[in-house]
Amino acid sequence: MTEANPFADIRNLLATMPGPDEAAVAAIRERDATLTKPAGSLGRLEHLVEWLGAWQGKAPPSLDRPLVCVFAGSHGVTARGVSAYPDSVNRQMLDNFAAGGAAINQICAAYGLGFKVFDLAIDMPTGDIASGPAFDDKACVATMAYGMEAVAAGTDCLAVGEMGIGNTTVAAAIYAALFGGPASHWVGRGTGVDEAGIGRKIAAVEAALACHAGHLGDPLEVLRRLGGREIAAMAGAILAARLQRVPVVLDGYVATAAAAVLHVLDPRALDHCLAGHLSAEGAHREVLERLGLVPLLALGMRLGEASGAAMALGLLKGALACHREMATFAQAGVSGPT
Repeated sequence: MTEANPFADIRNLLATMPGPDEAAVAAIRERDATLTKPAGSLGRLEHLVEWLGAWQGKAPPSLDRPLVCVFAGSHGVTARGVSAYPDSVNRQMLDNFAAGGAAINQICAAYGLGFKVFDLAIDMPTGDIASGPAFDDKACVATMAYGMEAVAAGTDCLAVGEMGIGNTTVAAAIYAALFGGPASHWVGRGTGVDEAGIGRKIAAVEAALACHAGHLGDPLEVLRRLGGREIAAMAGAILAARLQRVPVVLDGYVATAAAAVLHVLDPRALDHCLAGHLSAEGAHREVLERLGLVPLLALGMRLGEASGAAMALGLLKGALACHREMATFAQAGVSGPT
């Protein structure tokens, strides 16, 4: 870590990001043309296989070791009554993940996905963003580095998600700082707050923006002042995946906030990312449009814990199975197009 400017190392890594492997894409298209189906008849499923190959750098691509990572953090801003649930749920949900009782456990088991949870000091909330920074710059970079280490060797696709009471408030503050507009535009119901709760969330985001006014021109400063440990760790994981040629599937509103920080730093930073789903959190659609991401699924989900991204991984597995296992015209004795 560079002492004078801890964020310099992050910026340097962004400058070294690899691009897509066009030769792999060409090979995938060549095989696709021989399969027993009309050209283009699987629609976006065909493009998903090309996307996997482009960022894995191989044809055919693989989904032998997909990994779902959930990053868990806690937030000082919850003291302002911004959530329908108490902070104690953070620890309880970590225990639920460990016991295999959460929705994400079932989805991963159904689709044969690896699953890891990262406890980011869950019992030590970050600072209340409405009255001060979430954490200092060195701690922010260290948390990003921790997230980078979460990308295990051999992983061939990564799904990133989160768990943390209050983090839709934090995400809304990040979006407001990055993209502008009133706090009310970015604040949604999260885990289901009532109208009074919505009012408290808007007030908290407005206070945070006022508190940090003049310091939000740098996306990394936005992250460290208005973010949380799980969001910083997800940003690190997304960046590390790019450097290791691992495609990434993003979960919902909060996970996309981590991606948005990277995108504002460098518009190429999310080329290896796919939006797993469109969250029910109102402003998610606009965020995805700003990032140039078209979601795979739109199921009205707003659970978090990488559930939407994991569902999308199941779809990716189906797309890849078609590409890898479908018979060619020659193998099946089926007449090809004339």
